[in-house]
Amino acid sequence: MNVRPIRGASVGGRSRGRDKRWALIVGGTLLAVTACGGGGGSGSGADGKDKGKGSTAAAESKQSEAVVTIAPKTGAKDVDTSGALKITASKGKLTEVSVKDSKGAKIDGEISADGAGWTPATHLAASTKYEVHAVAKDSAGRTAAEDSSFTTLSPQNTFIGNFTPEDGSTVGVGMPFSVRFTRGITKPADVEKAIEIKTEPAVDVEGHWFGNDRLDFRPEKYWKAGTKVTVKLNLDGVEGRKGVYGKQSKAVSFTIGRDQVSIVDAAKHTMKVMRDGKLYKTIPVTTGKPGYATWNGQMVISEKFTVTRMNGDTVGYDGEYDIKDVPHAMRLTNSGTFVHGNYWGGGAFGNYNASHGCIGLRDVRGGYDGSAPAAWFFNHSMVGDVVVVKNSTDPTVDPANGLNGWNISWADWKK
Repeated sequence: MNVRPIRGASVGGRSRGRDKRWALIVGGTLLAVTACGGGGGSGSGADGKDKGKGSTAAAESKQSEAVVTIAPKTGAKDVDTSGALKITASKGKLTEVSVKDSKGAKIDGEISADGAGWTPATHLAASTKYEVHAVAKDSAGRTAAEDSSFTTLSPQNTFIGNFTPEDGSTVGVGMPFSVRFTRGITKPADVEKAIEIKTEPAVDVEGHWFGNDRLDFRPEKYWKAGTKVTVKLNLDGVEGRKGVYGKQSKAVSFTIGRDQVSIVDAAKHTMKVMRDGKLYKTIPVTTGKPGYATWNGQMVISEKFTVTRMNGDTVGYDGEYDIKDVPHAMRLTNSGTFVHGNYWGGGAFGNYNASHGCIGLRDVRGGYDGSAPAAWFFNHSMVGDVVVVKNSTDPTVDPANGLNGWNISWADWKK
């Protein structure tokens, strides 16, 4: 503190009396400052004890009674990806929970209504370090916080899902999103929960299992033309079966193209191509002859081949045919049913059934004639279009035989 001499006072020791009085004044000032800093005033009693604000301040400074507990404990390794992360509060309520991986990606979750616990909305990824921060308040509004970090396990056995359609593709209105897993799944609910599907416009999409290695998703009715579908495969860390974990994290999007459904009448030997519910073109066809009838039911085009080989040996018709250059072929079932060009059928188209179960359309060898019915239909079709067969003598196609889940009722599909 710099003290300026009072005007008229002696400087340099020539007036000791005045210096003593100045010292007393300065000392009195210092005492007054000290007294103010000590909390005196209207809130203090004659004995100097605080009877008002001091007691409140002391109460506010007490530590929160809330206790936050995080499991696993900080530093834990090889933590399971599901069920191990638990965050609770006692003598208070959770108000904030943050769980992030090393890249800053958050794990969503929800605090319970009573504030006693937090539950993650999904599983954790494998081989990943997580940071946890949780805050709780007690009844007096005082906060307590806890932090933890841990690393999840690195699995020795893994699986992925091979899916169709491909990312960025445009497909027909009958196309399901189909996933085939590389390992049989014994925890289907956990795997299905890890696949998220959103659509624009919004529509209810449900999954259905075919055996333990295939999961298809579709709406109740064919997709609406123009629908945009986004799928998130959040399989990384999902335990699909004991000791076997997913290692896939991928986003897939596809678009539904124009609405085309073709109806084949096996008794009348015709195919009516419908666009937006209206007749677009009628094409004469031939279907399966007696003993080789074509499946009835709704079938989805899953592959297209400008030319392919068809050998009866591959579908159980040993030695009956081997055609190396079948033009304009589109697969309808895994078991070998196609709609394809036929250059050897003579006068069968529109008149009688002559195939081994396929739907044949008139074509030329080499498929060079773009005006031929088979070429026209091939060029106006896309993967995901629906071909419906009726009035055949064969049963309805097995829904698992190809992408043909439309032959299951909506109620049974959701079971």
